[in-house]
Amino acid sequence: MESDARPETHYTYRLAWSAEDGEFVATCAEFPSLSWLASSQIEALNGLTEVLREVVADLAEQDAAG
Repeated sequence: MESDARPETHYTYRLAWSAEDGEFVATCAEFPSLSWLASSQIEALNGLTEVLREVVADLAEQDAAG
């Protein structure tokens, strides 16, 4: 089985307007502690997927080491 070069595509994302923050917030159902605020929906999603890419890489590294 071939590994996916973009594991962040395997998750469920939500984009919503945050009236409290005055920006869009992107969240991920599988990682509820992660979120990203930005002035546009695209920026919020891009920011969150970048963070998620790093988190998934860190988790894979820890799994390989442990």
